[in-house]
Amino acid sequence: MSTTRQEKKHWSVEDIDFSRIDLARAHPDEDLFYLVACASFVESGSDLYTHNLVQYYRGDPEVEDWLREHWEKEELQHGAALRAYVAHVWPEFDWERAYRGFLDEYSQYCKVELLEPTRAQELAARCVVETGTSTYYRALARATDEPVLKHLAGLIANDEVNHYKHFYQYFRRYRRQEKVGRSRVLGTLSRRTLELKSEDADCAIRHVARVYKPELAADPVRLKELASRMSRTVRVNLKPEATIKMIMRPLELPAMLQAMIEFPLRQFMQRVLLR
Repeated sequence: MSTTRQEKKHWSVEDIDFSRIDLARAHPDEDLFYLVACASFVESGSDLYTHNLVQYYRGDPEVEDWLREHWEKEELQHGAALRAYVAHVWPEFDWERAYRGFLDEYSQYCKVELLEPTRAQELAARCVVETGTSTYYRALARATDEPVLKHLAGLIANDEVNHYKHFYQYFRRYRRQEKVGRSRVLGTLSRRTLELKSEDADCAIRHVARVYKPELAADPVRLKELASRMSRTVRVNLKPEATIKMIMRPLELPAMLQAMIEFPLRQFMQRVLLR
């Protein structure tokens, strides 16, 4: 598909009719507030990570151009749309003040030296991250009965799947160039799967709570309970088969071998990634 056709077809924040939000369904749901607000923070800070990736892939104009002209713009658009949703449903929340605190801390996690040791491995890692984000938004779309959020989460999930496809395409090229074996790819996939429940989400929850409910942020036990409820919402609304296939795809395993390890991998994800 040409870039022009992609740009013409891609949605914009202006396409979302926030006036149609069913406030009676959305506003009382505190867990929903945290799920949307935390996602808006992480998406809005994606330009920090983009700059690191552009620097890491400097000299590869195809990857650089796609990161700058598509990935970064779409990720920031996700943040803007989610922020607008929060503003419509929970106007009492000082998003800007909470986000400033989040960004001060989050920027410490976004450093080039924290990327994977080879370009192929970093692209495999990005496949895991995009798997996680697409899973999150698919689950969010299934978890809510508020129609505007359901539609918005579906749009973002589709974008994340498309981002996965691009990262996977670039991964295959670099895997051939760098001759990266399956064992190294597996190491990256395993490590990054364990990190999907990472400091990004924890950081966002802390800073949202500090502004929205300071008494909650001051209580580590209640904060942990909130994070567990959010994880449970995602867990009960995801489709593990699709998630597993996306994570395993960079291994490019023979069909028989893949079928043999899918069950233990699912058990691993349920016990570690989604607990």
